[in-house]
Amino acid sequence: MTVSVSGGSKKYSVSIIGASGYSGAELTRVLLRHPNVELQALYAFSQAGKPASELYPALSTGMVYQNYGGETESDIYFLALPHGEALALVPELLKAGKMVIDLSGDFRLKNPDEHAAFYKQSKSADAVMTYGAPELFRQEITASRSISNPGCFATSITLGLAPLFLAQEGARVVTAVNCTSVSGISGAGRSSKIELSFSEMSENVRAYKVGEHQHTPEILQALGSSATSPSFDFTFTPMIGALVRGIYTILNVRLEEPVKIDELKQLYKSFYGNAPFVRLRDSMTEVRHVAHTNFCDIHIAHAADQGSVVIVTALDNLLKGAAGQAVQNMNIMLGLDESTALL
Repeated sequence: MTVSVSGGSKKYSVSIIGASGYSGAELTRVLLRHPNVELQALYAFSQAGKPASELYPALSTGMVYQNYGGETESDIYFLALPHGEALALVPELLKAGKMVIDLSGDFRLKNPDEHAAFYKQSKSADAVMTYGAPELFRQEITASRSISNPGCFATSITLGLAPLFLAQEGARVVTAVNCTSVSGISGAGRSSKIELSFSEMSENVRAYKVGEHQHTPEILQALGSSATSPSFDFTFTPMIGALVRGIYTILNVRLEEPVKIDELKQLYKSFYGNAPFVRLRDSMTEVRHVAHTNFCDIHIAHAADQGSVVIVTALDNLLKGAAGQAVQNMNIMLGLDESTALL
């Protein structure tokens, strides 16, 4: 329930369903230090009964993971579950009048056929929530009670491309995008998999789901297009590398008309002028610049006379790509400073 804190401001009760995974642990860590919320319950099906600090010693809490049985006592619910599981839980939470932020892909796509094609699961056409990309859809988030948090790859790519597609002034006609993104191993989740073990991934990089990654339709949808009928040629090669956290994306863009690099830099500065978690770097960005932060760094590396552009982005997949962005969305929904507990 909502309680008052000093100064008359509200303090909201919050629960996390799926709290024992990597994203759930990051949510726990951030919410424990948030001045406007009280973390009420941590739900984790396979880890129920275990103290959170047993799985994650760095978490300074005595809270114990519980089984979720349909409780609706909290004001706000974060869901950090495998794809497909939130579809069964969210409707009841919304019916109970709760604010919901879902970190899975269950409610991101408007087109149920695209969802079925890329997630290999069916859903109804009304299983859609406000897409929580703060830098792109702030007004919609402000007015919403339920948010579908963007995917980590999708965040790194859409933020790198958005000014070219969505700027009110200076947007460019894009004819092709070829993107390659390398993710840290934590992006695959906490469950044990032989192919993600140290002996398999040490000193190793490999591509996977080329042309069929589930973030593909999400990216195109956020940019005003669709996977069903794309308005430009789009190729996405996701990769996994020998790092724990981070996403590093190279965007090779083909424009209909060439543009000077200084014009591009000005376009991006204008578009992200009020975005506290997007940093435009004059020098090359690196994963270590953003690890353990909620920042997405963007570097416009090259613009050729033939109309090709190279843009590089970096972010932390567990924060700006998941838990940090989810809290950023919550802050906006509650009318708080969006950077609260994130700097």
